[in-house]
Amino acid sequence: MENEVIHIDIEKMLLTSNGKTNLTVKTEIDAGELAALFGPSGAGKTTLLRILAGLLNPDRGKIVFGDKVWFDSERRINISSQERNISLMFQDFALFPNMTVEQNIQFGQTVKDAGKVKELIEIFGLAEFKKNKPGGLSGGQKQRVALARALARKPKLLLLDEPLSALDAEMRTLLQDEIAVAHKLSGATTIMVSHDLAEVFKLSTKVICIEKGLISRCGKPEDVFSDKSVSGKVQITGIVARIEPQEPFFIVGILL
Repeated sequence: MENEVIHIDIEKMLLTSNGKTNLTVKTEIDAGELAALFGPSGAGKTTLLRILAGLLNPDRGKIVFGDKVWFDSERRINISSQERNISLMFQDFALFPNMTVEQNIQFGQTVKDAGKVKELIEIFGLAEFKKNKPGGLSGGQKQRVALARALARKPKLLLLDEPLSALDAEMRTLLQDEIAVAHKLSGATTIMVSHDLAEVFKLSTKVICIEKGLISRCGKPEDVFSDKSVSGKVQITGIVARIEPQEPFFIVGILL
C-alpha cells in the first residue's frame, strides 16, 4: 500500500453553464492520504472524481495507481471501474429504497462477508436500524449507511462526492468524525470533494484547489490557505460556541 501513489495527468473538455472548460489535471496523491478537491461549482471536481472511478473517460492522458495503469489514451488502456477496486459515495447517498440497511451495506461487497457487514453496522451505530429501509432514516443515518456500504468492499481508493452537503451545519460538523473514522478504518487513499473550508481543514492532509478546470494551488491546507493571494468566497460551517463583543468587531468562536 505504501507504494500505491496515484499519478493523474488528464484532460477532459467540459460543457458548463459558462461555456466550455478544459479540465486539465496533473498531480500525485500519496497512498493513505485524504485529499480534498476544493473550488467553485462547475470547476471540474466531481468530473475528476467520476474519471477516477472509471465512470467517465478523459479525452487524453494517463492515470496510474501504484504500478497498475488504469487509463492511458496513447496505449488505449482503460481498466473498468469494477477492476479498480474503488468505492464512490454520491451526494445523495444513492441507497436502494427497497433494501434494508443491512442489505444496502452487503450490496457494496464484491465478495460477500457477513462478518464485515456486522462489524460496520456496529461501528457506525446502525444495529437498531439494520432491518429498516432507508426511507425512514434521518440524513445522518443515511450518511452512515452510505459510508458503511462504501467500506464494505474494502476499497483501495475511497471517493466521496460532497458527502455532507445534504445535511445542516450542526449535523455536518458532528458527522465529519464519521468521515475520519471511515478513512482510518479503510486504510484507503481517500479523495473528497468539498466546498466547506472547515471540512477541508479538519479532515484533509492535502488540498487540491481547482478553478476553471485548472489546479490553481496544491498542498497542505494550512499552506494553501495562508497565502494572501487566496481570495473569493469560501464556505465555513461549524457550531457557534461563543460570540464576544470586541470593538469595533465581534469575535465568533466556531467549533470545527
